[in-house]
Amino acid sequence: MASENVLAFTDANFDRDVLQSDIPVLVDFWATWCAPCKAIAPLVDTVADEYAGKIKVGKVNVDENQATPGKYGVRGIPTMILFKNGAVLDQVVGAVPKSQLDALIAKAL
Repeated sequence: MASENVLAFTDANFDRDVLQSDIPVLVDFWATWCAPCKAIAPLVDTVADEYAGKIKVGKVNVDENQATPGKYGVRGIPTMILFKNGAVLDQVVGAVPKSQLDALIAKAL
């Protein structure tokens, strides 16, 4: 079951919801056909719930929104990019363990 704390980011709302956010934002670039993306989805939900109020967590469907992944050089999915104050703070590619996501998020908090 998807978490209510996971937001849907699009090319249209990315600037407002991610780049202009007053708190750090973890963005999961994914696609419906991507098996590793499906495998990491429950972890993304868990992270969104655990860090609710401290960071925003959201997803960008790369098939439906091609401008944003292109702008950030997303070549493989899943790619998680952490934004803070409108800039890329760090990123990881692939289905990574929760400890790696926690370490990534710790850099922004």
